[in-house]
Amino acid sequence: MSRSHSKVEPTAATPNAARDERLAALLSELPSGAGSAAEVERLAAEHPDLADELRELWQAMLLVDRLADAAFAEDQTATLFGDYELLEELGRGGMGVVYRARHRGLEREVALKRVRFGSAAPADELSRFRHEALAAARLSHPHVVPVYEVGEYDGQPYFTMQYIAGTTLARRLADGPLPPREVAELLLPVCEAIHAAHCQGVLHRDLKPSNILIDESGRPLVADFGLAKRVEQDSTLTHSGAVLGTPTYMAPEQAAGSRGQVGPASDVYSLGTILYQMLTGRPPFQGATAMETVLMVLEQEPLPPRLLNPHADRALEMIALKCLQKPPDLRYSSAQALADDLRAYLADEPIAARSGQFAQIWARWMGETHHATVLESWGLLWMWHSLVLLVLCLVTNAMQWRGVTSRWPYAALWVAGLGTWAAIFWALRRRAGPVTFVERQIAHVWAGSMASIALLFPVEWLLGEPVLRLSPVLGLISGCVFLVKAGMLSGAFYVQAIALFTTALVMAWFERTNLPWGISLFGIVAAASFFIPGLKYYRQREITDRAPP
Repeated sequence: MSRSHSKVEPTAATPNAARDERLAALLSELPSGAGSAAEVERLAAEHPDLADELRELWQAMLLVDRLADAAFAEDQTATLFGDYELLEELGRGGMGVVYRARHRGLEREVALKRVRFGSAAPADELSRFRHEALAAARLSHPHVVPVYEVGEYDGQPYFTMQYIAGTTLARRLADGPLPPREVAELLLPVCEAIHAAHCQGVLHRDLKPSNILIDESGRPLVADFGLAKRVEQDSTLTHSGAVLGTPTYMAPEQAAGSRGQVGPASDVYSLGTILYQMLTGRPPFQGATAMETVLMVLEQEPLPPRLLNPHADRALEMIALKCLQKPPDLRYSSAQALADDLRAYLADEPIAARSGQFAQIWARWMGETHHATVLESWGLLWMWHSLVLLVLCLVTNAMQWRGVTSRWPYAALWVAGLGTWAAIFWALRRRAGPVTFVERQIAHVWAGSMASIALLFPVEWLLGEPVLRLSPVLGLISGCVFLVKAGMLSGAFYVQAIALFTTALVMAWFERTNLPWGISLFGIVAAASFFIPGLKYYRQREITDRAPP
């Protein structure tokens, strides 16, 4: 720019246009570089009516110059990062960027990972990144990508790993399912590597096809321990209840946040999702959104792989479905047990997934399903329900003892009483939070049982039977309700179902021998059937609510 400082005369244009022209002329004369601020102040003194505009516009020009200089400097040094020359970007995630790089002193090609936003990254991301580096560095296994160096440059943490020239399992699966033996041969060493990590106290928590690298010789290696967690320690990097990981591949207990206990079985589940995708070409659950996928993981069962791929191997299908059991105790006990079954498959030997061990059958029969957690919202309501049932039955028996023979007082008591309580129950439940799909199913079963109880009165009338003659059917209806709950929620409800079916037989005997105690007996058994699990899940909810955030 010229260093002349001649006066600028106004033109015959409009006042605003003339003012703009004067500013433009003055700005064109301003020097750049050191001393420019002094020149601005001198010109501002010479043109006091333009002083404020001159200062503001010069600051804007100075900012643009600085940004341009920074961009130029970054362009000149973008390939340098400390002792490393960055050759190309290999990939990036939500937290880090991975480059193919060369150590300038050692002339060694490596994969270098650094924080995506550099030193400007949030503190929790920096902590998680350092945690990943340390977790990966402490592992030593031929099928885990080895870490060479963990360091920090210009305020940015980084670490370098062995550069794996090849591909990823995700790219291999982009073309569809793999042949059965290749599936087992690829996944077997991955399972052993994860078991070794577990033995060294590290959970991966983000296993997925893109985190399994395949070198040029076909050897699989596990990478990306960004969400790794020490088994014997609580993670301090996330709040309790945070859902971290890739929803498509995470275990139900991981997707459940604070309600789930994440452990080695969670990685076994993720290995099962990978096996499932290798057999079918797609993961077991994949919704339109992340939230939809999480709900599918929590509530739905995977389709058998052979429905999606008729050529899928039956034995590998059984292995995958065993990994994908919702209750962790029904999966393989360890990643090594999964590896052993894959090895047995490759050797044409019997697999453990095919055997029906009594303990597993019993656990599957009596254990809780993944839907059982919804009962934490029902615990207190079930205890109140037990009281309502007991009062209804005792009042009914009292009316019977007093010689009330008209069926309408009884019908009014049960229909109005149960109907009013059902409306209150459902309103209270809705206030406690969103109602899940399985809760709606349970509510429909319960509504069906109440409708059946109410219809016993007109059925008795149509049959010409005295009032309460069909009261033993109450035990049968309630037993069926708990039988359904046992299949949907917890096998423990088989006990209540058996107790109520037995109560129906005893009530029938009472009715035959004219003993007026049947309704009270049903009330006691039914109330206990609701109160005991209600108390259990109410206490369980209290423990969950008291857990630190």
